[in-house]
Amino acid sequence: MEVLHSNILGMGRPFIILHGFLGMSDNWKTLGSQYAEQGFEVHLIDQRNHGKSFHSPDFDYTLLSEDVVAYMAYHTLEEACVLGHSMGGKTAMQLATSCPALVSKLIVADIAPKFYPPHHQYIIDAVTQLDFGAIANRKEADEQLSRHLSDFGIRQFLLKNLYWKDKEKLAFRFNLDVLKNKMEEIGENIEATALYEGPSLFIRGDRSEYIMPSDFQEIKKHFPNAVLETVDNAGHWLHAENPTQFFQKTMDFLNS
Repeated sequence: MEVLHSNILGMGRPFIILHGFLGMSDNWKTLGSQYAEQGFEVHLIDQRNHGKSFHSPDFDYTLLSEDVVAYMAYHTLEEACVLGHSMGGKTAMQLATSCPALVSKLIVADIAPKFYPPHHQYIIDAVTQLDFGAIANRKEADEQLSRHLSDFGIRQFLLKNLYWKDKEKLAFRFNLDVLKNKMEEIGENIEATALYEGPSLFIRGDRSEYIMPSDFQEIKKHFPNAVLETVDNAGHWLHAENPTQFFQKTMDFLNS
């Protein structure tokens, strides 16, 4: 089995961080360094079909969770604190409920244990329309992308995935062909009977609609020892929009 690519920072308690849809480990480098300074061995992981990890036609949360189990075995990690954002949060929930002994503490950033209808189609449509034959640099890629995607922050997030496939041609690291065909899987929920009784933190942005008050009961059903925190002045990308408060609230939980 292929092993997920990662960047490992620091020494100490193992701490795995899982990015969101169309993201990659690099999105977490700054915060990862901060956790490493606090005595953690931080594993910034690229999930399958993302970043520098392997591409595969198969993609669902059971597989994404099994990838992390295999990764932990490869790196001889008996247990770890696990943080996942959005899609990565679903992977983290799946991992914690299916292999609770591997997860000492769980942090889920801005996603709930429920089904989400596909809602990334406009992003997929925008990146699908990029003509890499007519793009010589990142600036030109941004100009093309801006015709279909007005949000500067989302464009910058996507453009982080650009790399030189060869000397002449840029490409995205994520596996667009598979991901656009697996949109239903991104929104899938964990099993109805899934349960993790370890310490859990669900942390949301105050301007995000991904975790609503009506979701608290469902969170407690699957994660009875969960606490809920809210980050001020932040939407779905709460760790990027208010990193100081995000770091403080997650550190308080990890040290509790």
